[in-house]
Amino acid sequence: MTQSTPTSYGTVTEDLPARPIWPAVLRGAKAKCPACGIGSLFEGYLTVRDHCPACGEALHHHRADDAPPYFTIVIVGHVIVSLVLSVEVAFHPPFWVHGLLWGPLTLISSLALLRPIKGALVAYQWALYMHGFDPNAPPEGPVPDPALEARQ
Repeated sequence: MTQSTPTSYGTVTEDLPARPIWPAVLRGAKAKCPACGIGSLFEGYLTVRDHCPACGEALHHHRADDAPPYFTIVIVGHVIVSLVLSVEVAFHPPFWVHGLLWGPLTLISSLALLRPIKGALVAYQWALYMHGFDPNAPPEGPVPDPALEARQ
């Protein structure tokens, strides 16, 4: 009999092999499959593949949702605001220089960080057997609306 440990993201059973978190997260940040590190994690810029082309690992279970943009905004915002304040205090440039400098820098850094952050988040979910990555978890699907069932 295997013991189960309930967690906030599902149930982890002891018969599942441990997946190393940091190697998986680093592979995901490099846009590689968290399982093998060879296959590409993304089909396009942010579209996660259904399965790894190299090892066949199912990747469609991820639930990244709004977390990658949120983390991107937090990181870029802290860096850019710190730089803006430092430049303003040190050099006092006119406002048009701020706009010309920080607008494109904010856009470029946000676009550069969004994909690695999403890859790392998907790999983190894979490493912890979150959502559908746990083969022993019940299937996830839409929750029936009790109000609709009462009408029928």
